Amino acid sequence: MAAAAPAADGVPGRGPPGEVIHLNVGGKRFSTSRQTLTWIPDSFFSSLLSGRISTLKDETGAIFIDRDPTVFAPILNFLRTKELDPRGIHGSSLLHEAQFYGLTPLVRRLQLREELDRSSCGNVLFNGYLPPPVFPVKRRNRHSLVGPQQGGGRPAPVRRSNTMPPNLGNAGLLGRMLDEKAPPSPSGLPEEPGMVRLVCGHHNWIAVAYTQFLVCYRLKEASGWQLVFSSPRLDWPIERLALTARVLSGALGEHDKMVAAATGSEILLWALQAEGGGSEIGVFHLGVPVEALFFVGNQLIATSHTGRIGVWNAVTKHWQVQEVQPITSYDAAGSFLLLGCNNGSIYYVDVQKFPLRMKDNDLLVSELYRDPAEDGVTALSVYLTPKTSDSGNWIEIAYGTSSGGVRVIVQHPETVGSGPQLFQTFTVHRSPVTKIMLSEKHLISVCADNNHVRTWSVTRFRGMISTQPGSTPLASFKILALESADGHGGCSAGNDIGPYGERDDQQVFIQKVVPNASQLFVRLSSTGQRVCSVRSVDGSPTTAFTVLECEGSRRLGSRPRRYLLTGQANGSLAMWDLTTAMVGLGQAPGGLTEEELLEQLEQCELAPLASFRGAPPSPSPRTSLTSLHSAFSSASLSSRRGSPSPPQAEARRRWGGSFVERCQELVRSGPEPRRPPTPAPRPSAGLGAPLAPPKMKLTETSF
Repeated sequence: MAAAAPAADGVPGRGPPGEVIHLNVGGKRFSTSRQTLTWIPDSFFSSLLSGRISTLKDETGAIFIDRDPTVFAPILNFLRTKELDPRGIHGSSLLHEAQFYGLTPLVRRLQLREELDRSSCGNVLFNGYLPPPVFPVKRRNRHSLVGPQQGGGRPAPVRRSNTMPPNLGNAGLLGRMLDEKAPPSPSGLPEEPGMVRLVCGHHNWIAVAYTQFLVCYRLKEASGWQLVFSSPRLDWPIERLALTARVLSGALGEHDKMVAAATGSEILLWALQAEGGGSEIGVFHLGVPVEALFFVGNQLIATSHTGRIGVWNAVTKHWQVQEVQPITSYDAAGSFLLLGCNNGSIYYVDVQKFPLRMKDNDLLVSELYRDPAEDGVTALSVYLTPKTSDSGNWIEIAYGTSSGGVRVIVQHPETVGSGPQLFQTFTVHRSPVTKIMLSEKHLISVCADNNHVRTWSVTRFRGMISTQPGSTPLASFKILALESADGHGGCSAGNDIGPYGERDDQQVFIQKVVPNASQLFVRLSSTGQRVCSVRSVDGSPTTAFTVLECEGSRRLGSRPRRYLLTGQANGSLAMWDLTTAMVGLGQAPGGLTEEELLEQLEQCELAPLASFRGAPPSPSPRTSLTSLHSAFSSASLSSRRGSPSPPQAEARRRWGGSFVERCQELVRSGPEPRRPPTPAPRPSAGLGAPLAPPKMKLTETSF
């Protein structure tokens, strides 16, 4: 043991290669030779033993390293044998520690191991990739004609949906936009000009909004997705987006297909041509900030929580603004537009009829129902039964209130004169209901407590809701989605969790845990069961997403398909086949496991709740740490009795303590100071460097 004396005397750089070095890693003792630790040049250990890094020693003289001893064991074995034996250690944890110690050969092996499970071509669900479009010219006048031609007069490079992502370098959208400054956002924070802010789809059309312009794609049977319209560059950032795409040669001619964009109180509307190009219809003003923008048929609707609604009619070419009660929710089905207000009333407008009263030139807005407790209607869903098309007066409506109540009202043919009747009431939420969905088979409600979801099975008789046996509880789970503490990091309107899908089919939630995540989790809205998870093929964060029900082609045997559309921070758009994922339903686990959730939370820093206690109350209450454990676990009635899965049990054993205790400890201790890792050069994937925003502090609030 005399060889260990130089190290104990504090002269780490003068020992022979065979000198025994004693290490204390996180309280566990390790002994090895100097040669074993220093055979990789420019590593943490070679710097430590050469004196370039100061050493801290325990009472026995061993060099103390404040790292995880469980992960250090396979790293030391690699230094001894040059063979990788992870022994059940999570790959991302081992890679992180290898980067910290600067062990380049081990980092490369672990990165290669991760790349074997990932591909720039995606997995079997990956359906297509649309690269960032070319930056358009600035909007010059009110009626600019802008088609697929961009600045320079040449068609924009549009690649087939089944091709590899191109290497754009600095010649595409980002190369032009990074040299220009985007206008400041309404909050005064800088915007990322190249990221996708909003995505929406209708039939075989897609609209994608960037900071200052939007583009539209159309699906053609033989050539796939083609760019058919690009707006001029606007002077303000786009905050709302709406698209309607009806059948060819419709009754309204060129106004069968339209796209609208809004920011603040201003709305721009364009008419789209099926073969490419478009024309600006006009600029409309609501007078107050636009908070919802959508089409009901060919009527453009804009609403604000202040109680103002604007309607543009495609037949009369008339823009009408009307004052109603402060609006807290809305829904549309068929030609009906329903508005939920803070006074407990539900109003409706039949936009298929002439929308103006001849007497006073006002919108024909009628009160349909008033909540018995006069609680504000914070969520609204209308379901048209098969009887609706026959008699026109059989409507089922589910709504949520500010006090957490869920009610179902029904319009019967026998009650035409007296209006809808209260059918059922549920008081299972203690926070305001933020979303509600009534479909053929399920009733789904979401409250402001970390997107807490409650679902019921709906019993029907001849297509109509029935009281025998009535709605029965089905599941309870959470869709955890964290927001940025400073409100930056993307447009929240493009990150709506759903539910998505037709009301006569299985609907899904889309879960994005942290703002800068590149991975999304698709879960059944009825039970919370995971359908699949998708990760961006180019590694860039996902900034917006939606689900598109795409029409089938005219070929024999073709069926409609359901796609998940994800917009990325680098401006690209990816497509994922949810129809195929639904076929393989049942093979994936339930919600997020503890390891998956911790991996997602590694991408951000959780801000302590104490710093926000003085903030004014918001419609979505802050997340409590004691409820985080249930935020990722699906607690359906059929699975509550099950035992924890082996990965969860292993995570509890390795980390120690319950998940809630670990989260509380994380907040008390604050972010752990880390030595910046020295990552090894990653192999090029054929793409320019993605725009990967830095970590940001998060408040634990749900969408």
